Amino acid sequence: MLVSRLGKRLSACTLLALACTTATTPVLAQSVYTANQYSGAHGGQLDVPLNKSQILNVDRNFSRAMIGNDEIADILPMTNRSLYVLGKKMGTTSLTLYDSSNRMISVVDVAVGPDVVSLRRQLEQLMPGEKVGANISNDSIVLTGVVSSSPMVDRAMQLAQTYAGDNVVNMMSVGGTQQVMLEVRFSEMNRQVGKQFGLNAAFLSQNGRFQGGLGSTAPSTALLTNQNGVPTIDIGGILDSFGIVAGSFNIGNLDIFGALDALERKGVVKTLAEPTLVALSGETASFLAGGEFPIPVSQGGSGEDGNNITIEFKPFGVSLAFTPTVLADGVINLVVEPEVSSIDPSASIRVNGLAIPGLQTRRANTTLELRDGQSFAIAGLIRKDFQDTVRQFPILGSIPIIGSLFRSTSFAKQETELVIIVTPRLVQPMKADMVQLPTDRVKEPSELELFLMGRSDKAVGVDPFDPDAPPPEADTTIPAEGGFIGPNGYEF
Repeated sequence: MLVSRLGKRLSACTLLALACTTATTPVLAQSVYTANQYSGAHGGQLDVPLNKSQILNVDRNFSRAMIGNDEIADILPMTNRSLYVLGKKMGTTSLTLYDSSNRMISVVDVAVGPDVVSLRRQLEQLMPGEKVGANISNDSIVLTGVVSSSPMVDRAMQLAQTYAGDNVVNMMSVGGTQQVMLEVRFSEMNRQVGKQFGLNAAFLSQNGRFQGGLGSTAPSTALLTNQNGVPTIDIGGILDSFGIVAGSFNIGNLDIFGALDALERKGVVKTLAEPTLVALSGETASFLAGGEFPIPVSQGGSGEDGNNITIEFKPFGVSLAFTPTVLADGVINLVVEPEVSSIDPSASIRVNGLAIPGLQTRRANTTLELRDGQSFAIAGLIRKDFQDTVRQFPILGSIPIIGSLFRSTSFAKQETELVIIVTPRLVQPMKADMVQLPTDRVKEPSELELFLMGRSDKAVGVDPFDPDAPPPEADTTIPAEGGFIGPNGYEF
């Protein structure tokens, strides 16, 4: 469509009024675009929102303008250096400008699509400092540029989707990739206290026709015998008890044996696991320090395959999985899932004669935000268990004082405290010669140290005759060779 055709439709007064109106109050125009001006030049791309307009300014006077497809966009001259472009339909077309000598001044690509002009303005307002560009590609929005973090990518995508729905192409990249090291500490204390007190008695007639007992002792071959072959103390009672006082006497033809057992248990279990893992911002990392134990699984069904058993492996040990995301101002968002598990024989079950062990597990799964070097207790447990057991002979065991001879009493108390602490840190790689390994601080002992001094290892630079002396500062490396057995022998 030629400008000359439009000129016939509009009078000079209309053009003047339109020019004045546009100059004073740009109602429809969202921005002013200036094309590159030189003969045969491509003037770039003009993004025009659908059903909205843009003003195209030209540095040189033009006398004719032609639009490739007037169904996509319409043009209207305002002055001899400016054009009014209206977006009518999704798509792309070209706008060609000519001077008075009918020479081509510039060719501008006109893309009609979602309102990227308003999108750019909102991106600048809501994401200051982020270099995000928005352009039209057919009926889609293409986001370009470099942002500081992955959450900024998501924020820009969400904002663009309000203009073009799912027709958003992400061409952005995250600059300044950061790495996060996560330190997790499992700290657990388990205290146990238990006491038991009981009386075991057995009686046996000398002719063997009558026998009986109280407690765990029974007149059988399980009893220890004295030099005359008379049963005295139950073997099981000895194995289960720490202190035993035993005696025997007879009344007529009846032999009576008694054993008083008492036990006091005290124990403390300390568990400390400190897994450490490094991951890129926005990526997921995991590791397992432990093992896998087999679990037999019976295959159901009928026929020959009905009794088949397959083996599945269940992992246990110290595991850690986390996804860090570095946000603005150094805040680190963490999705963390630490776990410490161990095989628990007390929780095992038997299936078809096969013993399947259980697991004792401490696990947490949470999301939190911390700054570099800050710590947070993500989980904790305080548990107290108390159990007492009384075994007695009916009626006789209920008699005060005397009844203690006819009963066995025990109690157990257990206290557990558990806390899980996480600490994220922003880290950077280091040079290889700066890395210190645990094996660098310990070396194999010499034969003199091993056989004469009884030392299985020694710290680097430590005098074997004075282990408590501090190592010299200069001797901080393991010698490459030496010793009286050769280069592969001990350092002497």
